[in-house]
Amino acid sequence: MDKDKDTDKDKEEALARLKARLMFTIKRRKDVINNAIVERRTAIHKQIRHRRYLYHKFERMQMMAPLSLSHSHISSSHSPCSELSNVSSSSDWWERVVLDDFGPQEWLQRFHVSKDTFYLLCNTLKPQFAQTGLLTSPSKLTLPLEKRVAVALIRLATNMDYSLLSELFSESISTLSQCVREVCDAIIMLLKPLYMHHPGVLELAENARSFHAKWGFPHCVGVLDTLHIPVRSPPAQARDCWSRKGGHSVVMQGVVNAQGCFWDVCVGFPGGTEDATILQSSELWIMARDGGLSPQPPLLLMNQPMGYLLLGDEGYPLHNWLMKSYPASPQLTPPQCNFNARLDNCRAVIDHAFRRLRARWQCTHLRSDSHLELVPMMALACCVLHNVCEMHSDPFRDEWLEEVRHPECPQPSVNSPAYMDDPNAEQVRSLLCSYFHMQEQGKVPLEPAGVPFPLPYGVPTHGGLLNMQ
Repeated sequence: MDKDKDTDKDKEEALARLKARLMFTIKRRKDVINNAIVERRTAIHKQIRHRRYLYHKFERMQMMAPLSLSHSHISSSHSPCSELSNVSSSSDWWERVVLDDFGPQEWLQRFHVSKDTFYLLCNTLKPQFAQTGLLTSPSKLTLPLEKRVAVALIRLATNMDYSLLSELFSESISTLSQCVREVCDAIIMLLKPLYMHHPGVLELAENARSFHAKWGFPHCVGVLDTLHIPVRSPPAQARDCWSRKGGHSVVMQGVVNAQGCFWDVCVGFPGGTEDATILQSSELWIMARDGGLSPQPPLLLMNQPMGYLLLGDEGYPLHNWLMKSYPASPQLTPPQCNFNARLDNCRAVIDHAFRRLRARWQCTHLRSDSHLELVPMMALACCVLHNVCEMHSDPFRDEWLEEVRHPECPQPSVNSPAYMDDPNAEQVRSLLCSYFHMQEQGKVPLEPAGVPFPLPYGVPTHGGLLNMQ
């Protein structure tokens, strides 16, 4: 009799779990459908705003061109399109306007980098183009390196249509598209090893020191998050690229240091891919799994061994090397709430980095007409250029942030299932809770025992120019 009761009870519990799972699935599906409807309703208005923004930006660029370029006087009643026709027919905008008349502010406004950084890029990329023969080809269609880089930078910085670029540079759309592809490939080949790579032993130590000094989080060497880049997906791939917030997108996973520079980027996943899946498919996962974040000998926090940490949001699983906040609940203890606040405060560094990335390189923010296979290459090149500008303290205009205030692609968020969490990782999170709680009470020093040793004198600490692996 008791066995029958136990069996009935087990069946009821199984049914209750199944019902809860179905209710969760139905709710999630309803949310996806509702969000898709909202996105569809606003898609036309977004496209109108985007086209209007490009038109006015291009209009401002043309107004800067000296009207004396035309052989005949241009009447003030002419439209921007007629001005463009006159300028394009009489001379080349790049050679006659940019190289001769642009000052520092005009250069920054058009290309989103300073003139010094522009020529630094040209000099660094020159070996790649010389090796492929693009600079020595006898073809009359071969463009100078500086012009190629200028085309690519304007495309990456403003997401300007190729038709407008064609009028601006007096080149065919196919030629300009090939320029963008070649320059992005060269940036990845030559600049990425210098400015963005997995940190070595000394860089990990400096990252941990910087995060603790700047954000108050010990043992942290990076903050992890994803960015959805809007795309116009072809019908055959529409389902794969449809994100949970509506709209087609390609997902980029990035890790930044305390200064907001990327040291790991994984891009190219369809918009519907969950954050945990992207992480487990990346080189970062392999690095952490193989002990790349576990220094030897182990570091200590409150006399307990603890390796280096990455910080993520609720979309990632909990691991010994990957911390996330406690789920929101009225039952959270004060130490747990304090831990959540500390972690959220430290994670602000990647939100700030993504905003600056999207603002300076707006092809990562605006929906473009680039081929789907080119989007990951462009996004990765933008991350490298972001590091170049940040490390060389290139000027940044606040007005760029205003231009990306309204997201073209909403950033979805889905909690990682609890079964993906590593049970042993809770001990690490509890230890950090205790550390922050005791620190609030003044019972532990601000500098934890686990902070790595000082760096030797003369070793560079900021940027990606040192690889000790």
